[in-house]
Parts: sequence; C-alpha cells; structure tokens
Amino acid sequence: MAFIHVNSECSVIDFFAKLWKIPEDEYWGYVTTCGTEGNLHGMLLARECHPDGILYSSKETHYSIFKAAKYYRMDAKSIPTLPMGEIDYDLLEAEIAKNTDRSVIINVNIGTTVKGAVDNLDRILRILDRLRIPREKFYIHCDGALFAMMMPFLDHAPSVTFEKPIDSIAVSGHKMLGCPMPCGVTISRKEHVKNVEERIDYLNSVDTTIMGSRNGQTALYLWYSLRKKGIEGIKQDVVHCMETARYLRDEISNLGLACRVNDLSSTVVLERPTDETFVKRWQLACEEDIAHVVVMPNITRDKIDQFVLELNEVKEKFGRWKPKRSDSPLSKLSSSSWGGGVCVAPVGDFKNAK
Repeated sequence: MAFIHVNSECSVIDFFAKLWKIPEDEYWGYVTTCGTEGNLHGMLLARECHPDGILYSSKETHYSIFKAAKYYRMDAKSIPTLPMGEIDYDLLEAEIAKNTDRSVIINVNIGTTVKGAVDNLDRILRILDRLRIPREKFYIHCDGALFAMMMPFLDHAPSVTFEKPIDSIAVSGHKMLGCPMPCGVTISRKEHVKNVEERIDYLNSVDTTIMGSRNGQTALYLWYSLRKKGIEGIKQDVVHCMETARYLRDEISNLGLACRVNDLSSTVVLERPTDETFVKRWQLACEEDIAHVVVMPNITRDKIDQFVLELNEVKEKFGRWKPKRSDSPLSKLSSSSWGGGVCVAPVGDFKNAK
C-alpha cells in the first residue's frame, strides 16, 4: 500500500510540475492535508531562505498566511486592497521602499477567499525591478488554493508559472478536483527545501514536510481524478465554472441586486441576503454585508435558477441590506474597478460625443 501511495503521489506532483512549467530536476513537492498546510510550508521555506525578510500580503489574504507569520515569528505587513480585492500595488511598492535593506517575502493571491481576486504577478515583479531588489533578496509564494488549478486552462489568462521568478505554489485538491476529503499540493524549488531537510534515522528518510504521518488515500484520489479527467476534462470543468458563474451574476443582477465577478474568477460576490434562514439553507459564506457563491463543476443552471428564485422571494419579503458604512464590502461592489456588470457609467457613442 505504501508503495502504491508513493508512486501515485509522485505522479500527482509530476502533473502539477508540468502544469506550472518547472524543469524536472528543479522541483520538489508533496500532497498536503489542505491548502493551509501548503501555505505553511511555503512560508517556512521563505523564512529559512530570508530570516531577516518582511512578509507582504494583502489584507484579503487567506488567514493561513498570517497564521504562518505568527507561528514562525515573521515580520508581516497587511497591505490594503483595491475594491475588487487585488492588493494595492502603489501601497505595496511604498511599503517595500521603506525597507529595502531587508529581504522581501511576498504572498501573491491567485484568487482571494471572498472575492476571488487574482493579484497581478507581473506588476509585482515590475515593482521589485523598479526598486532594484535582486533575485537573491526576494521570495514569492503563490497561494493558488482554487484558481492556480484553473488559470492554466483559461484562454488569454496571465501566466503564473515557475518560468517567472516565483518560489512556491500551494493549491487545494478538494475543490476543483473534487477529492472527498481535504487535501492539497505544494510545489517548491528544490534548492529551498534543502534548507529545512533533517535526517531522521528511525525513518531511514529525511523530514521535509509539515506533517509527519499523512493520508495516502488523498494522493490516490488525486491521481485517480487526474487520470479520469485528463487535461481536456479539467479544461471543460473550468470553462463550465466560468460560464456558469457569469450566468449566475447576470441572473442576480436582473433582480436589481448588486453582484460582481472578477475577470479570472468563478466566485460570484453579491449583497448579503436579508434572511438568515436563506443564508443557512444555501450555506452562503458572508463577510459583513456581502456574500459569495463559488461556482464549481457540480453547479448546474437548474440549481442556479432555483437559488435565484428563492433569492428574489427573500428580496420581496425582507428587502435589501444597506451598506454598513461608506467603505464596507457592499459599498465597494459599486466601484468601477470591477469592470463590466452593474453600477458602471453608460457607454457613449463616439460620433455623437460632445
């Protein structure tokens, strides 16, 4: 059984290494218990590479990143975000500029938890270049929980791969691939892992992972899912999620409710329904005055139609939320930085413009 687990895990890691374009002899990875463990591992490698480094991440980052900073006693900066959830690049640059004497550790979100926002990796790399931060003085971890699994299959999506100067990526396995128990995958540059290796004689092996004993079934299920779906099957799932998310956005917008979807996301953000019974029935995750729906391959248009029907009944019976304050999440849904959809200025006719 152990032999089967090792071989299936290696096959899974090889798949993601190829997906994220890292040469065969330059990567190391393993199947984790969840996306959080992948983030903990990435942050540990970052700290060991740069003990004097400062961690920079957006305030909409998954809590596991700042948990890692606390565990590892790392200096960390929580950078404010733009309305649609991306890190504020100008504030990031200003903060790094204050501490150019220290190494830079950056967590890049490939899909934030609530809004599904993807930080612009190329823009962040240009910031490091402008500030003349040499490659040996920075470490970039990509928290790809959901969307690092989806972006490689989207036409015209920006590239997030090891062909660029990044150092580690973590992704969940129980989301897009549908593993029935929590799990994930983390891949790092092999040179960094050597900093945390420790020989354990009674295991006749080296310790390089966060956890000790691990669930071999997760590696088997991930291997099975990848073999069953294949590249084309995963791409079909991704296209389905993106198209269905936009269908949901349009249907909610037609009710006159505020609703948005980030460009590279299948997370639909809407104003929080006013009936808590409805929220619990549909298991909506809420943050103050907004809620979100993460559209996965199992979500059909029939299910969305039922959701929208009940949502409209809630609106008619209980009314709508008013923004809790001028800078609340619901207030930010009206920002034009989200792009198309609701709450944007009308498009003019060039020939008739005055």
